[in-house]
Parts: sequence; C-alpha cells; structure tokens
Amino acid sequence: MAKIVIFGVDDTAELAHFYLHNDTEHQVAAFTLDSDYIDSNYFCKLPVVPFNRLEKKFPPNEYKIFIALGYSKVNEVRKNKYNEAVDKGYAFISYISPRAVVFDNVTVGSNCFILEDNTIQPFVSIGNNVTLWSGNHIGHHSVIHDHCFLASQIVVSGRVCIRENSFVGVNATIRDHITIGRRNVIGAGSIIMRDTNDDEVYVPERTKLYRKKSFELEKI
Repeated sequence: MAKIVIFGVDDTAELAHFYLHNDTEHQVAAFTLDSDYIDSNYFCKLPVVPFNRLEKKFPPNEYKIFIALGYSKVNEVRKNKYNEAVDKGYAFISYISPRAVVFDNVTVGSNCFILEDNTIQPFVSIGNNVTLWSGNHIGHHSVIHDHCFLASQIVVSGRVCIRENSFVGVNATIRDHITIGRRNVIGAGSIIMRDTNDDEVYVPERTKLYRKKSFELEKI
C-alpha cells in the first residue's frame, strides 16, 4: 500500500482514481497539474496541487505518483511528465486490473495502466509508462517499449515489438514477428502485415455510406 498523488484532472485521472480506490489498497491523497491549467482547487473531492510545488506538500519520500495522461502529441506529453516526476525524485506505481490475465513471467515497468480484460501471454515485456486500455490480446514474447498507448480490442500477435511512443488504435491487428517503429500512429482498424519505420501513420479505408436508406432495404 502506498500514498499516491495522481497527475491529471481529466477523465483518465478520474478513472485512475476509481480503479485505485476500488481495486487496490493504495490511498489517493491528491491530484496535481501544471499551475496554468488548474481551474479548481479540488477534483474528486481531493486537493489539486500545482506540480511545481508538489514536493513541499507531498514529498517524494512519503508519496508516490501516477501520471494519468492520454496519448497527446504521440505520447510525448505523458513521457515528459513522467521524466519530470523522475527528476523530482518520485517513485511510481503501476495499476494492473485484477480482471486482466497476466502470466507470472510477464514483466511490467513503472507507471503502467493495464485495464480489465487484457490477456497478456507468457514472456511478454512491457516497458515504463505504458497504457493498455481494456480488452487487448498481447501475444507471447512480444515487447512493448516505453511510453506507448494501446487502445481497446487490439490483437498483438506473437513476437511483436512496438517501439517507444507509439499509439495503436481500437481494433488494430499486428501480425506476428512485426516491429512497429518509434512514434507510430496505427489508426483504428488497421491491419499491419510488415515492419514499419519511425514516425509513420497508418489509416485504413473507412466504411462507405450505402446509397439506400435503411427502410429501403429488402432484407435485414
């Protein structure tokens, strides 16, 4: 059990508070945010403290931190705040849902957010500051490097390597033995069948609007 300060005051931070309160023995003591973005002194009935003064009220020898941010600027915002917290001397917690299937020989780094219904097969390695939203399959011997964000219902096949700061969207599929380059954006519904280079973006064809209205269909 640790006393925690959560960085963020948006939906992700509220969810982090909910999961930590309901699924762990950690005690969330406060939230923190850069002072320019604070518009209320309280969030979820807890104090919001400027990040530049956090050490004075919640010192790193007594409190740990959880960076609850999304994937803005291909995860660069979350990465920067993670590194700033390291510089301040804070240790991190990770959250792994008790409703996820994670084998004993899986390694998970710090400040990871792994939600319900993820299946993480044996020999998987997950780096620091990685988010796995709900319902993903992470295949055996795969490696997810630092600062990545995987949305929901993604299939990562066996021996896949996803390099730093990449984002993978809902319902994407990555074939086995594929390497995803750094800072990739894999759009929702993409199917990746070959290695990718750094800084690439993949967007599948979108579903087209049919010419008839629903009441004009003969069979359905």
